[in-house]
Amino acid sequence: MTPIQPIRGTRDLIGEDIRRHRQVIETARRITETYGFEEWVTPIFEDTRVFSRTLGDTSDVVTKEMYTFADRSGESLTLRPEATAGICRALVSNGLTQSLPQKIFFSGPMFRYERPQKGRYRQFHQIDIELIGRSHPLADAEVIACGFAILEALGVAGEIVLEINTLGDTESRNAYRAALVSYFAAHRDALSVESRARLERNPLRILDSKEPADQEILAEAPAIGPHLTANAAAFYEGVKEGLTRFGVPFRENPRIVRGLDYYSHTAFEFVTTHLGAQGTVMAGGRYDGLVAEMGGPPTPAVGWAAGIERLAMLLTEAPPALRPVAVVPVSAAVEAASVDILRRLRAAGIRAEMEYQGNLRRRMERANRIGARAAVILGEDDMARGAVQLKDLASGAQEEVPVMELVGRLL
Repeated sequence: MTPIQPIRGTRDLIGEDIRRHRQVIETARRITETYGFEEWVTPIFEDTRVFSRTLGDTSDVVTKEMYTFADRSGESLTLRPEATAGICRALVSNGLTQSLPQKIFFSGPMFRYERPQKGRYRQFHQIDIELIGRSHPLADAEVIACGFAILEALGVAGEIVLEINTLGDTESRNAYRAALVSYFAAHRDALSVESRARLERNPLRILDSKEPADQEILAEAPAIGPHLTANAAAFYEGVKEGLTRFGVPFRENPRIVRGLDYYSHTAFEFVTTHLGAQGTVMAGGRYDGLVAEMGGPPTPAVGWAAGIERLAMLLTEAPPALRPVAVVPVSAAVEAASVDILRRLRAAGIRAEMEYQGNLRRRMERANRIGARAAVILGEDDMARGAVQLKDLASGAQEEVPVMELVGRLL
């Protein structure tokens, strides 16, 4: 019978892969907690409107990439393609719009039907933070600083550059959109087919284009700076000043955009050249209109998401597996006492495994195969003296240790 393989675009996380994956999540969880973020968990699937309403009916995610299905009652459900919309839905449906600010950390799987490639899967995983209820530019700077602190803690910040831009306020964006329409309309015939369609629906999205036909045109496209209102320009300066105060290096990139209307002001990406074409490892911005899209009141918010797979690929080496202690009873007569020792070690937080079968030589061979750092050998005479034989499996040194002192010796 032919073995069943994993679905294309998915993979199993085993051994080194899961240790890298866990390192990213646990580091992010630890750092975000010091910044005051609390963890939320939202459902893996939502009412399709959570995403179609917020990501835009014409976006690539909604039209091409979402895993959408009807359940047995006929409701349209979608596996979440991103985290922010579900978090904003949870804020509103749990009545938390009157308890602001909310600082949320999230981690979990996302689902998009797209072409699998290096660092990109159809089931992928993200860490995500959202600061909801604060409109000050320092909120943007703090959210970005938290992301930078995670990258530093993972030891990958030196390989990553923060790029920032502003999308301005509504007045700024309207003026900028008009300038872009005027510019791109003059070059319509040279644009790619997709960019010509975007010109009618959402001209800011053209700035995202990677099509060779568009690159030369984009090089001369107008920037948003001259179209910013005084308030929008002041907000952007406040974000940059905040990043400097937090000690976060950055460079400005006027081509970073967010195409949906609820985005405003800050947009940013942490990028690297170490992952080929998939260079963005963390990205986010301010989205003051999203909570209202979920039926809540107008609420300022800012956040980011980061791909766990991409961050894991940047780790210099996988965290080592925790080496166990092997508890080795010499005979059946001491198995009960050996289980007591096993429980004592585990209660102290020591990874411990017990070898049940075979003679002493085979049990010791098994201890070496599992990479044990030490073996706790218990015979009948040892049990009578309230002691064990503790063997260092690296050096081969062995000594008798009272059972009551064993935990202290192994911590």
